[in-house]
Amino acid sequence: MVPGWPRIRATGQHGGATTRDRAPPPPPRRRTPDRRGDDEGSRYPIFPGVGGQPFFDRLVDRFYDAVAEDPVLLRLYPDQVDLGPARTRLALFLGQYWGGPTTYSDERGHPRLRLRHAPFVIGDEERAHWLAAMLAALEATLPGTPLDDDLRAAVDERMRDYFAMAAAGMVNAPD
Repeated sequence: MVPGWPRIRATGQHGGATTRDRAPPPPPRRRTPDRRGDDEGSRYPIFPGVGGQPFFDRLVDRFYDAVAEDPVLLRLYPDQVDLGPARTRLALFLGQYWGGPTTYSDERGHPRLRLRHAPFVIGDEERAHWLAAMLAALEATLPGTPLDDDLRAAVDERMRDYFAMAAAGMVNAPD
């Protein structure tokens, strides 16, 4: 035995090895349905609070109405004439992220946002336009939710923070 090295023993069952001197690693952190889109542990479920999937459908419709009028954003879409499939995918993703059903993942697998956006040149200009369009859509959509003023402000802040983080994370060609 080498001093300082953990003692290894065969488990016998599958021939693998384990250490007796170290605690097992913690289990991987998983998002539970009431924690999707919420790494800080908020106990308020956002998806039902904003009215479910119809809220995300309206949010995304407003966002894509802006995309259709913005040449900086429009050039990111291979099919600039029919943005319908992109609308559907984003609405399902956002609904799932904020605690709704897993329809997006069931249909498309893991979101892999950076990988899915890698083919497109996304710089600071595109990030800024995307974020402006999404925040304008949020500002227009959030007042129609069944939330009281305090909860609406809290949801607005969480979503704004998420959208800013997501937009920054998609940049693959900084200016």
